[in-house]
Amino acid sequence: MYERILVAVDGSATALRGLDEAIKVAKSTGGQLMLVHIVNDIVVTADYVPSVYYERLVQSLRESGAKLLEEAAAIARRAGVSSEQRLLDTAGTRVADEIVKQAKAWPADLIVMGTHGRRGVERLVMGSDAELVLRASTVPVLLVRAIQAESVS
Repeated sequence: MYERILVAVDGSATALRGLDEAIKVAKSTGGQLMLVHIVNDIVVTADYVPSVYYERLVQSLRESGAKLLEEAAAIARRAGVSSEQRLLDTAGTRVADEIVKQAKAWPADLIVMGTHGRRGVERLVMGSDAELVLRASTVPVLLVRAIQAESVS
């Protein structure tokens, strides 16, 4: 059963909903959570940000990530679920690769993450970390959408 549940936390509504679902699973199995936030320094590479601001910007992202992790841990604590936290930097790798790597290293029985459900050009431009995790993971992945999908008639 799912006793070691890795949860990707990024501050979005979808990630919060994923955390809620992970807590439900953990409560039903007596499991624990590994809360992971990844600072994606690719989006603030020195090519785009003047070097004088780069370190301050990355430090700000790390501080925000630590705060997000603490807030997620507090939610889990209030629900009676134990958790660990990991703040990671991508260091030039994709976020999805880092999530899968952490799931193997911990080792997780399940990965839970929110997905935005992007389609078409938006998905092509923005990419899908959730899809990449799903494709690369060796453990089950639970993807949670923030908004209920419309019913298909």
